[in-house]
Amino acid sequence: MEHPILLLDFFHIPGMEHSPHVTYTWLIMIVLIGLSYLAMRKASIMPNPVQNVIELVMLGLNNLIKDTMGDKGKPFIPLLVAEAFFIFTANMIGIIPGFHSPTADLNTTAAMAIVVFILTHIIGVRTHGFKYIKSFLGPVWWLTPLFIPVEIISHLSRPLSLSVRLFGNIRGEDLVFFILLVLVPYLIPLPILLLMILTSVLQTFVFVLLTMLYISGALEEAH
Repeated sequence: MEHPILLLDFFHIPGMEHSPHVTYTWLIMIVLIGLSYLAMRKASIMPNPVQNVIELVMLGLNNLIKDTMGDKGKPFIPLLVAEAFFIFTANMIGIIPGFHSPTADLNTTAAMAIVVFILTHIIGVRTHGFKYIKSFLGPVWWLTPLFIPVEIISHLSRPLSLSVRLFGNIRGEDLVFFILLVLVPYLIPLPILLLMILTSVLQTFVFVLLTMLYISGALEEAH
């Protein structure tokens, strides 16, 4: 199904004419960087509205990371916060007529999931060295032939699960929104919009939470 006419149809990155998710990914990155700069350029004890919102979200994410990962999660706060802001904005931008959610494209969600997958194992190897392989061997040696394929399949399913879940939910809600625009162009049902916002928040939370759990698992000692 072709996407409806997009606002940035005439402003593509060279070579990416058929990949609107790339254009909108760059747009979101520029907007987030710009908002962060404007909010923190004149940071003060009496925050402006943008700074106030960013600080509130940062505080909530920091508490979530601390509760989920403990003190070991501090080095990963920049990654997880950036991930949360990008995914939420990418989910929400599709609600605006003429815009496209990058997370409604499997290329975007798969790229993020692969980054999480590779980073998880890099962290595991850097933290435990060669002993990291014990997490694939099972609790006792005679179960190792059974546990190795099970653990490999389990780990390989992580990027698949992360990418398809986010893509499917956001793509589905965007299609519903487009159909409603065609059927009732002057009156978009409010419950559908509220459901889309809720889905955007929920899918952001799920992706970030699973990222934290995967990293936490790589940091733990194998038993």
